[in-house]
Amino acid sequence: MQESKDDIEVTSIDQTETHKTPVDIEKEAAEQKNVGTLQRRLKSRHVQFLALSGAIGTGLFVGMGQVLSLAGPLSAVLAYAITGLNLFAVINSMGEMGTWLPLTGAVPVFAARFVDEALGFTLGWNYWYQFAIGVPIEISAAVMVIEYWPNGVSTAAWITILFAIMVVTNSLPVRVYGEVEFVLGSIKLLTIVGLMILMFIITLGGGPNHDRIGFRYWVHPGPMLEYLAEGSLGRFLAFWKVFIQATFSYGGSEMVVVAAGETENPRRNIPKAVRRVFWRIAIFYVGSVFLVGLCVSAQDSRLLNAIENKAAGVGASPFVIAIANSGIRVLPSIINAVVLTSAVSAGNSFFYASTRILYSTALDGKAPRFLTYEKFGVPYACVAVTSALSLLVYLNVSASAAEVFFWISNLSSVSTLIVWASISITYVRFYRGLKHHGISRSTLPFKSPFQPYLAYFAIGFSTIVAFFNGYDAFFPGRFSAKSFVPPYIDIPIFACLFLGYKIVKRTKFVRLEDMDLWSGKAEADRLESVWEEPKPRNFLENMRSEAGGIKGWEK
Repeated sequence: MQESKDDIEVTSIDQTETHKTPVDIEKEAAEQKNVGTLQRRLKSRHVQFLALSGAIGTGLFVGMGQVLSLAGPLSAVLAYAITGLNLFAVINSMGEMGTWLPLTGAVPVFAARFVDEALGFTLGWNYWYQFAIGVPIEISAAVMVIEYWPNGVSTAAWITILFAIMVVTNSLPVRVYGEVEFVLGSIKLLTIVGLMILMFIITLGGGPNHDRIGFRYWVHPGPMLEYLAEGSLGRFLAFWKVFIQATFSYGGSEMVVVAAGETENPRRNIPKAVRRVFWRIAIFYVGSVFLVGLCVSAQDSRLLNAIENKAAGVGASPFVIAIANSGIRVLPSIINAVVLTSAVSAGNSFFYASTRILYSTALDGKAPRFLTYEKFGVPYACVAVTSALSLLVYLNVSASAAEVFFWISNLSSVSTLIVWASISITYVRFYRGLKHHGISRSTLPFKSPFQPYLAYFAIGFSTIVAFFNGYDAFFPGRFSAKSFVPPYIDIPIFACLFLGYKIVKRTKFVRLEDMDLWSGKAEADRLESVWEEPKPRNFLENMRSEAGGIKGWEK
């Protein structure tokens, strides 16, 4: 009944207020619960680049080297492909919920509405931490990259400069953030495409040394390396160990759905972006890992010992190792500069996402009320809190403090897995809620494929990897605080937050009949009626438009 009432209200409004602009409707919507007053200023091109390049950072350019050195080329490809499937499942679930209710950073709100208020509280703070800690991680990586070039500037000075850039960018209207990411994303995409082509040329012998590599490194040292044991068991243990690093590389890919509440025409732009995530996974991540595994030996000491030897910048990157081995002398510094911009871009995106998640959590009453303060469409209180946590990056100035930072930053990947499992659980409840209320999924703005089986896969895979990623700490002679605490500390923290809130607030599991599928939907429906329909941009889109109408070529 509620849906019919909303539809009647929206129809009436559309007939009498069609002269209103999206800005007018946004201002009116601020009076509604959980809508907030952030402005929809991210255009289609911004959202598409967030989907294509939002999480491409040091995890791809440098981090895959650790995966390659530990597990070998075949294990690395399989780990990135399977983890990519997990991300595909999660982001499709998020996309379906996020287009039904396109609210800013709404994942914690969905969890509170569809599962339990305690999960909304826990997920909000855990999700905020996951993104917020990515800011100092990427700043640290950027400083390491800068050290590739000899300079007399102190580490603290570089940290301050990079930190200030991110704070200022996120203190300006969201359109500025969108433009910055559009430029940096363009650079990243062009670079990764160019590097993939170059890796292909090198493996065919097109480098200055004319060494035709082919599948040489798949023969020796072999496609799958061993870890902690010999034979099949050792190869499996190595394969399993690298899932956590692959997860870290993919972390932040949900940015496009987190930004739904500040996106123009979200019910058109978000589905397009979500669909393109699959191609980004298949081409940029899995394709890059495969090509790098052809060009660089998994036993190259520059991969294995880069951190221990304190190799600066992309000296640890498998791309640069391949370029150097082929005899190319000019490119390393150029690639290093691009990796620097990628680190800044990824940190900037993490900063943005953390503030929106925290803002959404505060709007829902699961964080202090002062965090809802915003001006000019920017949640400045959330910017301040995220900035405060990001000051942890200064721990890297001293060696002993850097050890503390290592512990803190290692929580990020495990937090990502717990968040992904929670999002998938939330989607399963949303799926069942739609069925209970008689809402056909074919009427949704975006219907994700293979559901609810994708969500079930993400729940199982994320949970298993989170619980068993630190297995090597239990091998004889390997147990220590450093090997045990980082892989597992986030699990009891998550449990304590959930149980603590549930006990104090005495929350109950949301029943299907009590599920709130409607708050904020009327505002989204009203906005959908006033967005201008996009015009076909080329001959192909024009043909599709004529054949099936504008919605035909969109899909």
